[in-house]
Amino acid sequence: MTSFSTQRVNPLYLLAAFASGCLLTLAVFFNGEAGRYGGGIFSSWQAHGVGTVVSMLLLAIIWRKERAKAAAAKAIHGKAPLWAYLGGVFGGLTVILTSYSVNSPIALGGTLAIGLVGQFALSLAADHWGLLGLPKRKLDLRDGAAVLLISAGSMIIILFGVGAA
Repeated sequence: MTSFSTQRVNPLYLLAAFASGCLLTLAVFFNGEAGRYGGGIFSSWQAHGVGTVVSMLLLAIIWRKERAKAAAAKAIHGKAPLWAYLGGVFGGLTVILTSYSVNSPIALGGTLAIGLVGQFALSLAADHWGLLGLPKRKLDLRDGAAVLLISAGSMIIILFGVGAA
């Protein structure tokens, strides 16, 4: 059996992750602009309100095609755990916090750089301890080196970037 770390990664997954990062950058920027004019809580309500409307429209469009697939998936996987619904709570808090930090001296680049450090640190903790049902993974020197490099890069962006505070 091949371990997960030695499996080949489908290039579409890499493209999806890259596109997700690009979309996250745009979302943080737009949420920051909404936050500048209406505050962080308004920005969160605006982002999630628009997201809800767009999601409802997409569901209405694909509902008929996907209904059979969704029923089959539910039968196979069962119900989602209750904690899986917390994504909306964390999403709302993320919009509020990024709306404030984007409009601070650390700006968009610094907000995303420090956010990346937070994402990476929590993901390593989740891997190490098997949080939220993830399989446990032993961390190695590459993980530590990655944390140091990402943290150092983030500090360079914030401390020595264009328009540094």
